[in-house]
Amino acid sequence: MTDITDRKADHINLALQSEHQSQAISTFDSIRFEHNALPEVALNDIDISTQFLNQNISAPIMIGAMTGGCDKGDIINRHLAEAAEACNIPMAVGSQRAALEHNQTQAIRQHAPNTVILGNIGATQIQQQGIDLAQRAVEAISANALVIHINPLQELVQQGGDRDWKQVLEAIYQCADKLTVPIIVKEVGAGISPRNAQKLQQAGIKWIEVAGRGGTNWASIELARNQLSQEKSIAAPFIDWGMDTAPLLPAINKACPKLNLIGSGGVRHGLDVARCIRLGASISALAQPFLAPSLESTEAVIEKITVLREQLRWAMFLTGSANLETLQKAPLQT
Repeated sequence: MTDITDRKADHINLALQSEHQSQAISTFDSIRFEHNALPEVALNDIDISTQFLNQNISAPIMIGAMTGGCDKGDIINRHLAEAAEACNIPMAVGSQRAALEHNQTQAIRQHAPNTVILGNIGATQIQQQGIDLAQRAVEAISANALVIHINPLQELVQQGGDRDWKQVLEAIYQCADKLTVPIIVKEVGAGISPRNAQKLQQAGIKWIEVAGRGGTNWASIELARNQLSQEKSIAAPFIDWGMDTAPLLPAINKACPKLNLIGSGGVRHGLDVARCIRLGASISALAQPFLAPSLESTEAVIEKITVLREQLRWAMFLTGSANLETLQKAPLQT
């Protein structure tokens, strides 16, 4: 296996371990809906469907970017893609860097011919190799959009990670200007601030995935892999670095009201999805909650999606929200 392949395999194993999930109390738990004891709606009538990238989807739930570039990654992505197709929800693939560098076949689309599929490549890879890499990522899986991930903290902690982030915003701008599919800019667990969101919007980006602190801690994962004692010592105070998703969503929505937001980072169940929608997101993405089911079977992933959708429906019932538009205005406890 190559170094990248080894790293991706390690990522899967470490992401399954509880010590690499955020140990902080989730700020989503501080967001409490006002209970509606007179909901005036039938559970079975509640509509959780919406649109994403001009395509109808069954719920505002997306399978978030997880992995790629190793043997387990192929199995995981097949199960995720088949489940996304069966349930009509979008799916973002993990980083395509390893597959593109080794000219590996990426068979996602054959498992999900009608699904909204998002490609994924790192901003620093585009900065280093140019927009052609981004175009190859799109074409490799016939992607509906491309996620460009920005992860400066993870790269600092990662042994041999990218430390030169000059001209990264320019690389993102070039993709937004020249690629034929929409660009979604995503953090990986430290969040995107309102100031950064404004810069991205000015660069032509219409979608961002906030991906704040609270879920899988990629700095912790990379620290576990780093074998250099000095680097581990330097990184230690930064393992809990970042901004939480729950307060970021309304703050970005206020600063950039025309920007479309995907809420992720610590989203663990359908009630958190409802909270994301109420706080200003159009859709919510989950990754780690799908990881164990995806190693098991397509059916296990479908079961997880079914639970998430029903949890969202319960949250809407208990707030008297017949549809997502009403949920966006549901009263919160003060």
